[in-house]
Amino acid sequence: MAVQTVAPTTVDLGPASGLSCRECGEIFPLGPIFACELCFGPLEVAYDLPTGDPEALRKRIEAGPANIWRYAPLLPVPADVAEKPNLNPGWTKLVQADNLARELGVAPGKLFVKDDSGNPTHSFKDRVVAQALEAARAFGFTTLSCSSTGNLAGAVGAAAARAGFRSCVFIPHDLEQGKVVMAGVYGGELVAIEGNYDDVNRFCSELIGDPLGEGWGFVNVNLRPYYGEGSKTLAYEICEQLGWVIPDQLVIPIASGSQLTKIDKGLQELIKLGLVEDKPYKIFGAQAEGCSPVSAAFKAGHDVVRPQKPNTIAKSLAIGNPADGPYVLDIARRTGGAVEDVNDEQVVEAIKLLAQTEGVFAETAGGVTVGVTKKLVEAGLIDPNLTTVVLNTGDGLKTLDAVADTSQATATIRPSLDAFRDAGLAL
Repeated sequence: MAVQTVAPTTVDLGPASGLSCRECGEIFPLGPIFACELCFGPLEVAYDLPTGDPEALRKRIEAGPANIWRYAPLLPVPADVAEKPNLNPGWTKLVQADNLARELGVAPGKLFVKDDSGNPTHSFKDRVVAQALEAARAFGFTTLSCSSTGNLAGAVGAAAARAGFRSCVFIPHDLEQGKVVMAGVYGGELVAIEGNYDDVNRFCSELIGDPLGEGWGFVNVNLRPYYGEGSKTLAYEICEQLGWVIPDQLVIPIASGSQLTKIDKGLQELIKLGLVEDKPYKIFGAQAEGCSPVSAAFKAGHDVVRPQKPNTIAKSLAIGNPADGPYVLDIARRTGGAVEDVNDEQVVEAIKLLAQTEGVFAETAGGVTVGVTKKLVEAGLIDPNLTTVVLNTGDGLKTLDAVADTSQATATIRPSLDAFRDAGLAL
């Protein structure tokens, strides 16, 4: 377990009151720790959430900035967070996807795509990094770091540059070139580790416990409890954009599983606060077949997730030993959802389907969620007459190789009308 290396006298993280163990319930003071000292269970942020009139809180949120800081009263951040140098992600589009719905056999007006490619570094990772950055400030860290499958490395590099932190991020050696370039352009150290993401993560865990890591905030390790809370803002935004209504069904990609578990946590908080009506909802998890340990466990009826060696084009989801896997299983079963997977060919087909129906170019993770949605509709597990939200968590420009072979020029012609006619392009 990582120990707290920096101990400020006071920590202002707004409504955050401490860290709670998800397994035994033990409470710890706010600090850069991520595992329970008693049972080694994962820690998450506990809150003293606002009480009183839900309508007043709703109006306060709606009057806030068009980014995640509109939800500052519900997040582990100081009240003046919007005044600090940060990338201010969030408030991305919720696309009513009627064209895609028609292709999938979903009723008009019932299918939506939450398109998080509109964030500053073009993935949802900007949300979680923004949260972790505020914790790093509070704990006096000077270097921002992470283990990453690509998107997180870019988000950390950008956020650190904006906030005046040093950054040093670690990635597998064989990432998509677009993600490598995006992570390196911000000027911090970018270190490629020989191996897959799980190898990178193990290395970072060792570095945290070494004097070499003194003063380092690893956003998804020793700052993980705060980092994870950024994903709750997806739940908040989706419900607000639907008119303060919980969607009936959500399809969410699974890498570590943290995003899915925190979206569920966000929905439960909105219910508790009276900001939305309490109603049943189903959560579906989506994985790539070449790295589908949670899907395999769900289908087998197991509670334990057995690690797999990743082999998929969906590298942003290629975590063979997902930390939140068991909690994903619990949520899928509790809500009446499921966890499903699609192969690489289906991922590519789904990327192109979303682009050709809605003009949204998703990275491979988005192809996974759309592909799984199609599969779940066909299997009768998703009700086509209920409101469904599918998450696209990143921009297709980061994973061009996935569709490059099948997305080339239709024809190459001479600059003449005759050549255009001869190519059969004239209608």
